[in-house]
Amino acid sequence: MSGPRLFQPLEIGSLTLANRIVIAPMCQYSAVDGGMTDWHTIHLGQLALSGAGILTIEATAVEPAGRISYGDVGLWDDATEAAMARVLESVRRHSDMPIAIQLAHAGRKASTDLPWKGERQIPASDPHGWETVAPSALPYDPKNPAPVALDRDALARIRDAFAESAKRSARLGLDLIQIHAAHGYLLHQFLSPLSNRRDDDYGGSLENRMRFPLEVYDAVRAAFPAERPVTVRVSGSDWVEGGWDAEQTVAFAEALEARGCAAIHVSSGGLDPRQQIPVGPNYQVPLARAVKQAVSIPVVAVGLITEPQQAEAIVATGDADMIALARTILYDPRWPWHAAAELGARVKAPDQYLRSQPRQYKHLFDVDGSAED
Repeated sequence: MSGPRLFQPLEIGSLTLANRIVIAPMCQYSAVDGGMTDWHTIHLGQLALSGAGILTIEATAVEPAGRISYGDVGLWDDATEAAMARVLESVRRHSDMPIAIQLAHAGRKASTDLPWKGERQIPASDPHGWETVAPSALPYDPKNPAPVALDRDALARIRDAFAESAKRSARLGLDLIQIHAAHGYLLHQFLSPLSNRRDDDYGGSLENRMRFPLEVYDAVRAAFPAERPVTVRVSGSDWVEGGWDAEQTVAFAEALEARGCAAIHVSSGGLDPRQQIPVGPNYQVPLARAVKQAVSIPVVAVGLITEPQQAEAIVATGDADMIALARTILYDPRWPWHAAAELGARVKAPDQYLRSQPRQYKHLFDVDGSAED
């Protein structure tokens, strides 16, 4: 197939994406009691018109205590499901872009204030706060209260909460589930030896530290229709000596692939404030490449990918199968259009916007599979 690889179709399980551009999950901190609001209709609606291959709903808590903040979206009861249904109905009325959801639990990084209000951890005594939980009674920051170490009954409850949210995701018609096991949140807390100091079957060896995240994956996979893919987002490194690293990430990815995981999204960091991240263009691509070399399922790279030629090089060289955009596409919600124009590809646009096609890119927009002049 000729043309830029970034704009070639890709299959994730039984789901076919029109191109390799993923809109990453981005928290908006604008929910009310876990329920989506009009802000989410505007936010997701504009991104659903971007021409990307798939849109991912932000980290969605599987129980109230799993929210990062009191403004986080949830999917744990009929009210939060109904709120999300209203948003999705509006977005789908004008876009057929596949929509994924990231199911999450923040663990010890929960109960925080909104980013524009300082993002400090809020004590349980505050009306906006609650008691946090974790694999071990170790706070993210020594200044924070220690979380409650989860016992086996609590682990079962959270695992079942992930499964129930997966069932609600299926009822909402969502095309794909991504399980959040990155950025220092609960499942990542189990994986990393820096945050998991348990002495039972869920701590110690790599096999034991992977046990609960894999149980959650199995529960979600069983609860979501078999024809729809389930994927996982991982942090490829803690960027702290003695922490989670690329070698362990590869082992986790291999275990997920063996269970039927449809794709792996590779990010990094977020677990420990001591992290030393070498931030720069493509800084996480080597982590994605390491996973890509070990598994046969699609791999997503993310992190300071801002330029079309940069994105094309990542997928054309086989470092990853897809690239994900977050802040880049918030700043430029038409990034896929501009990338297609620069790379000589075509992209889908709404009928209402077809007149915006610049004359120098007269074959940019696809209309029912053909270019609109």
